Amino acid sequence: MRQPVIPALTLTLVLATLSTTAFAKAPEPAKTIDPAIFYNGRWIEIGRRPMFITNRCVAGTTDYRRTGDLTVTVVDGCHRDTPAGKPVTLAGQGTIMDPGTNAKLRVRYNALITWDYWVLDRADDYSWFISADPNLKNLWIYTRTVPSPILLKALMGRAKALGYDTDKLEFPAPPIN
Repeated sequence: MRQPVIPALTLTLVLATLSTTAFAKAPEPAKTIDPAIFYNGRWIEIGRRPMFITNRCVAGTTDYRRTGDLTVTVVDGCHRDTPAGKPVTLAGQGTIMDPGTNAKLRVRYNALITWDYWVLDRADDYSWFISADPNLKNLWIYTRTVPSPILLKALMGRAKALGYDTDKLEFPAPPIN
């Protein structure tokens, strides 16, 4: 009996597509994090994957404040349309999910929104970090200050080396100092 070629070919193509998208996984974090340094103060969002929640959002920031050994208050903010636009914030409570490494943070913003963030890499001096969700669909680049073009190019190269398609990133206007 002859086997249908088209359904088998279709199934092969579907599985190949799924293996590169739905089953993609972020690499494990490259470095441990000192929570007293990392989860303290303001970070500036330099690059991100576009998504509905960030439409019209520029001058993005994340403020961390440790509230316990494994807990962190997180306030994500931005301004509508321009760095001088209306401020918008979303606050949540974070829990460090990998004590010791301290690079995986689960943030519950409200009853409907919970995000897992993995810090894939960071500067030794804690001046920048690259984070993603566990399936590497979303990626963010943060710095403590607005980076030079040379540093931004290096961070893009690092994100690419971690397996992320950097062509998917957008770079909103930074905050006004």
